[in-house]
Amino acid sequence: MVLKIPQVLNPEQVARTRKAIEKAKWIDGRTTAGYQASKAKTNMQLRQDDPIAREQGDVIIQALQQAPLFVSAALPLRIFPPLFNRYGEGDSFGTHVDGAIRAVPGMPIRLRTDLSATLFLSDPGEYDGGELVIEDTFGTHPVKLMPGDMILYPASSLHHVKPITRCTRLAAFFWIQSMVRGDTERTLLFDLDTVIQNLSREMPDNPAGVQLTNVYHNLVRRFAEL
Repeated sequence: MVLKIPQVLNPEQVARTRKAIEKAKWIDGRTTAGYQASKAKTNMQLRQDDPIAREQGDVIIQALQQAPLFVSAALPLRIFPPLFNRYGEGDSFGTHVDGAIRAVPGMPIRLRTDLSATLFLSDPGEYDGGELVIEDTFGTHPVKLMPGDMILYPASSLHHVKPITRCTRLAAFFWIQSMVRGDTERTLLFDLDTVIQNLSREMPDNPAGVQLTNVYHNLVRRFAEL
C-alpha cells in the first residue's frame, strides 16, 4: 500500500524545521548508504547524531503520534529516528531498495524496516525534478507532495529519486517497524479500520460497529508480532 498522509507537520512546524536544518552541517549522503545504494546516490544529509537532526526528528515523531491515519496504516512498533536530506541541482538517487534492518544510532536496538516514509519539506514549486518514484505490482508512482505531507510505502519496494534540474529539495525520511509484518495483512486491517470509522461517524448506534471492531482486534491478535 502506498499512502499519502497529509499535514503531518503544519506550515509553522515546516518553517521552523527548515530554518533549523538549513543552519546545520551537511555531509555526503553516501555515508549512510549500503554498498549498492551508495553507487546510485548523490545528495547531502545531516549526520544521524547531529543535535539539530535529533531535535527536529523528535518533532516529527511527536506529530506522527497525533496522526490517526498514520497509526491506522502503519500500526507502528518502532520508528527509526528521522533523517534529513537535501537534493541540489544534478543530485539524484538511482533505483534501489532500502536495507531490511537498521541499527538505531547510540542504542542497542535494531529495527526491521517494514515501511519507508518520506516527509516533504520543500514546496513543489520551489524546485524541478526530484520526484520520488515508487515501483509496485501496479506500476510506478511518482510522488511530489506539499510541504508537511508524507508518503508511506512498503520498504520492500524498489524506488528512486529523479534528478533535480532546478534549485533544492529538502525532506525527512525514515523507517517503521510495524506490529504487523506483512503489507497484505496491514492493508486488510487498514481497510477494515477505515470502514469501522466511517460507520461510527455515519451510524454511531449501529451494533455492526461493535461486531466489526471485534473482528478487527481479533485479526490484530492473529497478525501482530511484539
